[in-house]
Amino acid sequence: MAALVRSLASFPLKYHGYVRHRIVSSRSMASKATVGFVGLGNMGNPMAQNLIKHGYPIIATDVFPESCKAIQDLGAQIVDSPVEVAERADRVITMLPSSPNVIEVFTGVNGILKKVKKGSLLIDSSTIDPVVSKEMAKAAEKTGALFMDAPVSGGVGAARAGNLTFMVGGLEEEFNAAKELLSCMGTNVVYCGGVGTGQAAKICNNMLLAISMIGTAETMNLGIRLGLDPKLLAKILNMSSGRCWSSDTYNPVPGVMDGVPSANDYQGGFATALMAKDLGLAQNSATNTKTPALLGSLSHQVYRMMCARGYTQKDFSSVFLFLREEENV
Repeated sequence: MAALVRSLASFPLKYHGYVRHRIVSSRSMASKATVGFVGLGNMGNPMAQNLIKHGYPIIATDVFPESCKAIQDLGAQIVDSPVEVAERADRVITMLPSSPNVIEVFTGVNGILKKVKKGSLLIDSSTIDPVVSKEMAKAAEKTGALFMDAPVSGGVGAARAGNLTFMVGGLEEEFNAAKELLSCMGTNVVYCGGVGTGQAAKICNNMLLAISMIGTAETMNLGIRLGLDPKLLAKILNMSSGRCWSSDTYNPVPGVMDGVPSANDYQGGFATALMAKDLGLAQNSATNTKTPALLGSLSHQVYRMMCARGYTQKDFSSVFLFLREEENV
C-alpha cells in the first residue's frame, strides 16, 4: 500500500503544456505533513496558530523576527527565508501585504520558487492583483509546483477564531487538497474558478465593504448630529433595511459595540492602508474590464485621503473619526 501511495504521489499529469505531479492529501499519510507558512502579521500569525492547533507541524518565516515568537512558542520551526521554507515543506501558505511582496517571496533571490519541490502545493492567501496571481501560477507551473490563490475575509477576529472565509482560485481537481488545510483556519472555503478568481471575489467584497463602512459612518454621524443616541440609532438600523455588517458587527462609532477596533482607538483589525490598497486593485480591475465603479472610486479617494492624514495604521472603520474631523476643518 505504501508503495502504491509513493507511486501515485510521483505520477505526472500534464496541463497547460507543463508536467504537474499529483498532490496527495495528508489524509493518505500516516501523520500530518509539515506545512510551510510565510508572513506572520496580524492575519498570518493566528492562521498559523490554528494550523498548529489542528496538529500540523509548521515551518515558518517573516521579515520581522519578532513576529515569529508566538508560533515558535507553540512549537513551530523558524527559518530565515522563504526558500528555506520551500526546501522543507511541500505545502506552503503565504499571507503577505501586497503584490510586490508576493512577487518577491515567490520569485526573489531567496524566493520559494528557487528550490520548491515538484508536486508542492502553494496557497497564497494575500489579497493582490488577479493578474499577479496568474503570473505566479505560471512561474510555479514551470517548476512543477501548483499555485492557488485563496484570499480571506473576516478580519483578525475571524483569523483568531478560525472562522475565516476563503475564496479559492485554481485547478478544481486540487481544490480538496487546499480545502483540507484551509478548513483548519476557516469555516467557509469556496471554490471560485481558475487562478485569479479568488482574488476577483475578494476585491469585489472589499469594495462593497469600504462603501458600506463609509455609508455607515456617514449615517451614524448624521444621526448623532440630529440628537440621536448612537447605540439607539445602531439598534434601529440593525432591525431595519439599512442593516449591514458594518453596522451590526463592526460598528465604527466608539462606545456602540465592544470587541471591535472602534472600542480600542481603532487599533488592530484591518489597516486603512490595506483598504486603500485593495480599493486600488478594484479600480485597476474596473479599468481593465471597462466596468463603471463610481462609489468604489469615491471610496478609494476617501481612504487615500485618510492615509495622507495619518490614518495609515488605524483600522479602516476610523473613517468615522476622519469624517468627524473633516467637519471641523
